[in-house]
Amino acid sequence: MAPKEIEIIIVKYFSQSANMDDLDILNKWIEDPENQLIFQEYVKTHFAITLAMNEPDIKTVRKALLKEIRREKKKSKKYNLRSFMKYAAIAILFLGIGAVLQKNIFDNNTKEIIVPKKDEITLKLGNGNIKVIAADGTSKVYDANGKVVGEQKGKELVYANDPNATKLVYNTLSIPNGKRFNITLSDGTLVYLNAGSSMTYPVQFIKNQNRKIFLTGEAYFDVTHDKKHPFIVNANKLDVQVYGTKFNVSNYNEDNATDVVLVEGSVSMRQSGLLKNKNEFFLTPGYKGTFSKEKKTISNEKVNTSLYTSWMNGNLVFRQESFANIIKKLERHYNVTIINNNRSLANETFNATIETDNESIIQVFNYFKKVYQIDYSIVENKIIIN
Repeated sequence: MAPKEIEIIIVKYFSQSANMDDLDILNKWIEDPENQLIFQEYVKTHFAITLAMNEPDIKTVRKALLKEIRREKKKSKKYNLRSFMKYAAIAILFLGIGAVLQKNIFDNNTKEIIVPKKDEITLKLGNGNIKVIAADGTSKVYDANGKVVGEQKGKELVYANDPNATKLVYNTLSIPNGKRFNITLSDGTLVYLNAGSSMTYPVQFIKNQNRKIFLTGEAYFDVTHDKKHPFIVNANKLDVQVYGTKFNVSNYNEDNATDVVLVEGSVSMRQSGLLKNKNEFFLTPGYKGTFSKEKKTISNEKVNTSLYTSWMNGNLVFRQESFANIIKKLERHYNVTIINNNRSLANETFNATIETDNESIIQVFNYFKKVYQIDYSIVENKIIIN
């Protein structure tokens, strides 16, 4: 049985009266595996009451559900979350549960198959050599003298600390689309790198010098405190200086802005090359700072930080996100090509959470097709939205 507060929110969810705060609370609660099982029971019960009633035949249930969805679509030409919540009730907040229901409710016998590209994680060493990193393997990283400076342990690369190092030597870790990887720097700082990201960093940090790394893409940082050696993340034209510990930086080349979300501690943002004291923009926990690459301005807003860090757990969370941005993130996380020929759909906004570790890209698009009537086809291993 769920706690009373959660039970009330679940009832509001099924009755179409849940607001965004309710959904965020429910989303966080569902992160617990035990709560996922509890929620599945609520979902199954809701389906049974709403659709099955006295009809045990699953084909009839499916037919009734699709009839209700089609009837609603005739009433409204716009795509929105509410219509899905009204009829599907399979947790926009947790699409992994949708896979359980889809197996029983929908006859998903599609023959469409798309094979994600299998790009490799690479490590560029200080001498320019490129080392391929197996996603779940074990290996060692050597310096120019043959000394072991780092070791791969599954999905994490861990560097050893050498307090006597006097020369900066940089490595570059590149994560392709469709994969994630972690790295522990020589000072103990833990970095989670998202799909399509690259980070250049010193093998060893040097005494009396700033700890500066360079990021393209997205990463979450848990920085080891060292007041004497400031930690700085350079995201192209933006420098993020760390005065605390935990924060997320999103700096993909194709994006118009660089976002910094502060979870814990304090960080400052400033345009690279400008004087520190006069141009620092400080963030406090729970806020997102946005640097406009075109206007060179910084703004901030209060956010739910879990929405911006959920990717570390294999979830893509969208809140009032345009379909164009959703496509970009799906391409990045699934390492596929998506072509949208439906221009009117690009600016439509959606709220959803996709469990990328358990949901295939075809399952995601089957969901869009069944719920939002978004038509697509697969041509030469590309997803084409018609």
